[in-house]
Amino acid sequence: MPQLHVESFALGQWMTNCYVLHVGARDSACWIVDAGFEPQPLVQYIQSRNLFPGAVMLTHAHLDHIAGLHTIRAHWPEVPIHIHPAERLFLTEPELNLSIMLEEPIVCPHADATLGHGQKIELDGFVFEVRHTPGHSPGGVTFYQSDSHLALVGDALFAGSVGRTDFPTSDPAQLGRSIREQLLTLPDATRVLPGHGPQTTIGRERQSNPWLR
Repeated sequence: MPQLHVESFALGQWMTNCYVLHVGARDSACWIVDAGFEPQPLVQYIQSRNLFPGAVMLTHAHLDHIAGLHTIRAHWPEVPIHIHPAERLFLTEPELNLSIMLEEPIVCPHADATLGHGQKIELDGFVFEVRHTPGHSPGGVTFYQSDSHLALVGDALFAGSVGRTDFPTSDPAQLGRSIREQLLTLPDATRVLPGHGPQTTIGRERQSNPWLR
C-alpha cells in the first residue's frame, strides 16, 4: 500500500516547522507546506530524492511561514502557491505579514490558487480536507488527512499551548471556536503537526492542554 511520507524541517531563528509531503521514496510529486526562513535543508531534501513540488500549501502567511517562498520559486519557478483568500494580500503587504519591522520587509510572489473550507485536495491518491481555522490569523487553515490520522495545523494549536492572538489581525474568540469546532472534533488519535514545537495528538491536547480547559 502507498504510504504518505512527512518530513519536517525547523527553519530559521523562530524554528518554524515546514513540511514536505510525498508518496514513495523517490521520483514522485510532493507538497511543500509552509516555507520559512533559510529553507535550504528543505530544498536539499527534495532535490536529493528527485521529488518535484506540485504545490506550496500555506497554513497562513505570517513572515516566518512565507519568507522562503522566493527561494522555492528560484528552484521551481512554476510551482503554484495556495493560500486561503483571507490572506492573499499578506503575501505582498509587510504590515499584514508582520515583517514591516525587518530591515528588509518580506514581499512574496502572488498566490496562484485559494483554499476554501471543506475543499478536498489530493496528493497521489491521498485526499486532504481543508479546514478553515482562523484566529491566530484570519486565513489560517488546517490540512487534515483522515487515512493517515494527520493534521497540519499551522499556528492554531501547539503541544500544550495555542497560537498567539495579540497580533493586529488576530482574534482570540475566533481561535477558540476554530479549535473547538475544527480540531477537537477530530479523532483523539490524530497526529497534530504544528507550525512550531513538537508533534502531539488531539487526544493529548484535549486531556492536558491548559489553554483548552
